[in-house]
Amino acid sequence: MSSSDRSRAVDLTRTYEVRTYGCQMNVHDSERLSGLLEGAGYVRAPEGSDGDADVVVFNTCAVRENADNRLYGNLGRLAPMKTKRPGMQIAVGGCLAQKDRDTIVKRAPWVDVVFGTHNIGKLPVLLERARVQEEAQVEIAESLEAFPSTLPTRRESAYAAWVSISVGCNNTCTFCIVPALRGKEKDRRTGDILAEIEALVAEGVSEITLLGQNVNAYGSDIGDREAFSKLLRACGKIDGLERVRFTSPHPRDFTDDVIAAMAQTPNVMPQLHMPMQSGSDTVLKAMRRSYRQDRYLGIIDKVRASIPHAAITTDIIVGFPGETEEDFEQTLHAVREARFAQAFTFQYSKRPGTPAATMEGQIPKEVVQERYMRLSALQEEISWDENKKQVGRTLELMVAEGEGRKDGATHRLSGRAPDNRLVHFTKPDAEVRPGDVVTVEITYAAPHHLLAEGPTLDVRRTRAGDAWEKRNAAEAAKPAGVMLGLPQIGVPEPLPVATGSGCGLD
Repeated sequence: MSSSDRSRAVDLTRTYEVRTYGCQMNVHDSERLSGLLEGAGYVRAPEGSDGDADVVVFNTCAVRENADNRLYGNLGRLAPMKTKRPGMQIAVGGCLAQKDRDTIVKRAPWVDVVFGTHNIGKLPVLLERARVQEEAQVEIAESLEAFPSTLPTRRESAYAAWVSISVGCNNTCTFCIVPALRGKEKDRRTGDILAEIEALVAEGVSEITLLGQNVNAYGSDIGDREAFSKLLRACGKIDGLERVRFTSPHPRDFTDDVIAAMAQTPNVMPQLHMPMQSGSDTVLKAMRRSYRQDRYLGIIDKVRASIPHAAITTDIIVGFPGETEEDFEQTLHAVREARFAQAFTFQYSKRPGTPAATMEGQIPKEVVQERYMRLSALQEEISWDENKKQVGRTLELMVAEGEGRKDGATHRLSGRAPDNRLVHFTKPDAEVRPGDVVTVEITYAAPHHLLAEGPTLDVRRTRAGDAWEKRNAAEAAKPAGVMLGLPQIGVPEPLPVATGSGCGLD
């Protein structure tokens, strides 16, 4: 290739940036969007490009009240940049796109593509169509066109991966708009899930997180109430898979066979994130949650009886319509009884289109804020107390990438314990890579992290660390420019067939 040809190739390079808002489902969908764009010839823009890419994709969330304002504010900031760069394209997808559809283009006519939660695989084609026809393309599928995990991906981590086992949700919680946007629950075939996991492990992945809007309802679509526990046990038979997590389960579907599978499958981690939402039976009924406080706390008791060191986390909504001070006190009581390692607390956010939005008894903002602060203070105290119980324990950590913001200044590294607690540890003399495993002794506890200030007791180099090293070497060796190819149309290449034993969410 002559120097002029090489220059032309660089000139044709088009970069992309994906901005993700919301839950783990959206994070996983964004990995698919990145994979689709790279498969079509786009190159990821450097970190911190801040809208300077040729294609900017917003993968939106519709759960919070300010989601609309946040999106249109960001779109507004890109408008003058797009005016200066005529070839730039902007795409909006995700739950807010599914909900607002044509409204987005009306409010922000400089947007080129709007696509929904069911047809993310169409993004490259829609971008090309918008470029050729010079007009916005709005395409919102009403039902799932292809299961997300059949699409190409660019995973953010070389050593850990999301694996979708279902999409959609059959619940009718009055505060949640997600089922209306992602549809009824649809389960993947178990064999397809295990084939994907085995393919990931073959690439060097050592930790997977099973993902579903209501993950432990897996099997309802195929008529097997024990399908989820069977899936967990099957994951335990995959050689090279060291850690299995899942999110988020619903208390309604949390059965004893799931607890037994967690306790008896060595690579299923002693961690449970199970949204409680409220401790008041009255509020839970108004939320249309199908359990009550006793049922929820009973599940926690069973989990701790079977898995004594389990770390349990939750989601809680403060200020749901009609919540009285007595109701809120019941939430505080449940938090004291549950002893959560962490709680993700939210002030109730009214979402048009949900039954709760028109309920009587909407709580004044100042009352919600005051309750929120009291709950946060209580949980902070409990989190610190629970973390102090870890001091003196010897733990195996999977070394993480980018989780310790101060690691450079403190000469530490960071990793995740089996129960998913974040631990900062003294950097050992031996080389340690993300994905490798170290053994440390916990010496100090803070509310949201642990410290291991002594010497590292052991370093185990892993295939996951090898995968991280290989990826970094490949990234460094990439050429400066890539010729822009046409979007690939058709069904992606299938995953390898399994050769062995072959997602606030809800």
